[in-house]
Amino acid sequence: MSTRENPFGQVLVALVTPFTADGEVDWPGVEQHIDDCITAGADGIVVTGTTGETSTLTDPEKLRLVEVGKSVAAGRAKIITGGGSNETAHAMQLYKQSERAGADGVMIVTPYYNKPTQAGVLTHFRMIADATDLPVILYDIPGRTGIPITYETIVRASKHPNILAVKDAKGDFAEVSRVLNNTDLMYFSGDDTNVLPHLSIGATGLIGVTANITSAPYRTIIDAVNRGDLTTATAEHKRLEPLVRAIMTHVPGTVAAKYVLHGLGRIGSPRVRLPLVGPEDSEAYAIETSLEAVRDVPGADFSNFRPDRNAAAGGALPKVPGTTR
Repeated sequence: MSTRENPFGQVLVALVTPFTADGEVDWPGVEQHIDDCITAGADGIVVTGTTGETSTLTDPEKLRLVEVGKSVAAGRAKIITGGGSNETAHAMQLYKQSERAGADGVMIVTPYYNKPTQAGVLTHFRMIADATDLPVILYDIPGRTGIPITYETIVRASKHPNILAVKDAKGDFAEVSRVLNNTDLMYFSGDDTNVLPHLSIGATGLIGVTANITSAPYRTIIDAVNRGDLTTATAEHKRLEPLVRAIMTHVPGTVAAKYVLHGLGRIGSPRVRLPLVGPEDSEAYAIETSLEAVRDVPGADFSNFRPDRNAAAGGALPKVPGTTR
């Protein structure tokens, strides 16, 4: 494990962005949800990431999410801004503005759709890291972006003084071990099913979707791993399995998390923005069936769960379309 000081936290929530029924950001709902996550044990909040529907947020919304997060956290948790852009110039501008808005760190996703070479990926990362003094997490998720960050690129990127960590959603544990052996980078598990396996080989923490529902069990797992108690960590991992399956298996994690949070009365609407749509009946049934197996998970009491398939149906078109500079 890296000996560097960790500026990000260990239990990081990949925050959903609560919307109103017509698809506008529910700002009071954002404040309440951030506070709920921190109170339950999160020490880091990633706003405007994939789970936060970054691709359908405007830049002003992204910057306000940083500001609101910073205000609500009030020093209790770090606020990391995610997403970025597949246009290097846009990403540089956005992260500079995020730093001024109060972000504690930035998470840079691999450029998507363009499919650059590894030289282009490395240049993208370096130029963004040059544009801000904030600590940087690289986000390796080839299933969404179309390209991985190769081992060689990760090692070369690690030489930059601002690039301190990787969020791994690639699932190549051999590569994670190799990077940890040969760099000072910190690793964060970016796949809810692999949190404990990542931690067991030296990862620093997690950036989780299921943590929107409850971050308490992840706090238990992290604290247990920190003190070398694998038995406790494994027991909590097993308890979490059906909840992780409910959130991460049947529909995109954002959709499922909002559906469940709304059914628990934790957010005012399960609405997502197009092209995401709420679960169809068969998908909602699969989520609800998975939840029936959740037992004794701290912060996840489904005895009063009241899902609303009608409220979740379809997707919203916001008044201000697109991500704009």
